[in-house]
Amino acid sequence: MPHKFHIPVLGLGFSIDTPLKVARYGISSVVSIVDDELTERMRKYHSKLNGITYSAIEKKEKQFRTKRITAYLNLLHDLIDEQFEDLKQQDFIEGNDICRYFELLPMASQLRQGYELMMEYPEGESKKIFQQLLRSKMVKGSIDVNIMAKVDKLNFAKGEYLGDDQTDALAALKGFAESKLNGAVVLSAGMNPKLYAFIERFKAFYPNDKAEFDKRIILKVSDFRSALIQSKFLAKKGLWVSEFRIESGLNCGGHAFATDGFLLGPILEDFKFNRLAMQKELFELYQNALKQKQLDVKQAPHQKITVQGGIGTAEENEFLLQRYQLDATGWGSPFLLVPEVTNVDEQTLNQLAKATQDDYYLSNSSPLGVLFNNFKHASMEKLRLKRIAEGKPGSPCTKKYLCNNTEFTTEPICTASKKYQQLKINQLLSFNLSSEEYQERFDQITEKVCLCEGLCTSTYIKTHQLKQKESTAVAICPGPNLAFFNGIYSLDEMVNHIYGNANLLEHIDRPHLFINELNLYIDYLNDQVKIYLKEVNDKKIKYLNSFKQQLENGVSYYKNLFTDWPNTDLLTQLFGAEQRLQNIKI
Repeated sequence: MPHKFHIPVLGLGFSIDTPLKVARYGISSVVSIVDDELTERMRKYHSKLNGITYSAIEKKEKQFRTKRITAYLNLLHDLIDEQFEDLKQQDFIEGNDICRYFELLPMASQLRQGYELMMEYPEGESKKIFQQLLRSKMVKGSIDVNIMAKVDKLNFAKGEYLGDDQTDALAALKGFAESKLNGAVVLSAGMNPKLYAFIERFKAFYPNDKAEFDKRIILKVSDFRSALIQSKFLAKKGLWVSEFRIESGLNCGGHAFATDGFLLGPILEDFKFNRLAMQKELFELYQNALKQKQLDVKQAPHQKITVQGGIGTAEENEFLLQRYQLDATGWGSPFLLVPEVTNVDEQTLNQLAKATQDDYYLSNSSPLGVLFNNFKHASMEKLRLKRIAEGKPGSPCTKKYLCNNTEFTTEPICTASKKYQQLKINQLLSFNLSSEEYQERFDQITEKVCLCEGLCTSTYIKTHQLKQKESTAVAICPGPNLAFFNGIYSLDEMVNHIYGNANLLEHIDRPHLFINELNLYIDYLNDQVKIYLKEVNDKKIKYLNSFKQQLENGVSYYKNLFTDWPNTDLLTQLFGAEQRLQNIKI
């Protein structure tokens, strides 16, 4: 790929059509395929926009979810192919998209340098030959898709179970596998053995005669151990992980899967040190599994390691690439402030541009029961509080993607739904609790919000697709690093910032990404201590002490790392964080 960064998945709708906006410039991005209603409506929208006949795929059709996802991904593929071919045919005239393609590349790129040299050539045959050579080297960005592995609802029709291959995650995987895309599926949010075994059915994930893949597998992981366990499971089935996408547990957007105190720096060191040994171990398992399928591979396919979550400056970006020998980085939340790339409605966009650190917080608002990065000024939060004040807590549940609770019902329901919250509050009333304890537990119940609707609303508002009775309440889940970006930017400005050709944070006092993550983990530990010590036992004490010890190990690692650092302020920041950690008593 011509670029050394990618744009990760952003909620459900914020990056649903990002490839249409950046892939022709060689920039890779990730689309969520959790919501087939969203993909269907966006297919209709982009078909109309491009003068393409649209034929709806109705819910009454068999395997409608798979068909909808395949149809949308095929549309993206075709439109981007057309965009890219049009771009390649343009004249090299300042202001044309073909020039923008090369001018977005990093200064050190040979392709960028070749372009600049060509532009200085006098008009003539040599210049035309040079231009054709440059055109032949141009590559589209990858159109990748994200599946949250454990968001895998069982599906029924007229009370009958549709079968294991029609659960949400498996149907989405099939939709991707049967599409035209030559891209990757990013598997996140934990391991789902049923889904991983299902991948084995599709030939597109196996190497062709040229040892290339039509479809690739990317694992989003938070530590080395998780990466090894999951990739070995896949390798034993003859499936190769083409990329490990390491994400900070807390310094990221969306759901926050906190590690047990393992910090990003030491995690990256683990990958760097064990990378070759892991690849060798995986290849032996992979090669043996393929032999049983009458496939022969002579050498291990390429395997990338990338990182994302909380990166904010070109210096940090370059440091990560060089120090840990990474293949690329991921920049997610900052692109929420780039309207030509992502789908953030105008009101939310302006709120994000003015927000401070206090406006971003870790919440329990996700029905999945996993911590969720939240934004205080999101209109979904205002709607939640309004419903509580009116005595009507909870949300209507129409999409049912996150239905996983059977506490009161035979069929799973969502903990953000009106039905569940009313049942739970009625139960609470029967417990005869003190007013203080009642309020605490009431708040825990009613903190859950509907993410299925809220994470799509902004997209529908921006594309003028919001239906008459649909809620205008927006849920958005930026990483805390977004607090340091306080403007609305163009694609060119953000890419130039990533590569160090501009500095969007020039006058911003911002801690290094490692220090920022460390402080987030210290805050998290503090909160866990308060929770666990209400009902203390030896197991909980052991867990908290182990967590704190891991953070202390991380601090020691950073002390060694920062000893010869030109920026002496980093050690001062580190010592301040260390003091906060030492003050936590378990």
